[in-house]
Amino acid sequence: MSTGKEQLEVDEDLPADSEDESEAPVEVAKTNLSKRRTIDNLLEERRLQKQLADYDFDL
Repeated sequence: MSTGKEQLEVDEDLPADSEDESEAPVEVAKTNLSKRRTIDNLLEERRLQKQLADYDFDL
């Protein structure tokens, strides 16, 4: 337990390392969003093709 009078050691190099890592998740998020949009577009196209195939043209 800490008594409140103890000095805590602070690592000064930590913020510099975290700045480099903070850019990486942004790129991953953009990539994941791009992949998700591609998948959504493919699913929408498949759904529309199925509707077109099921449509009765002999009205």
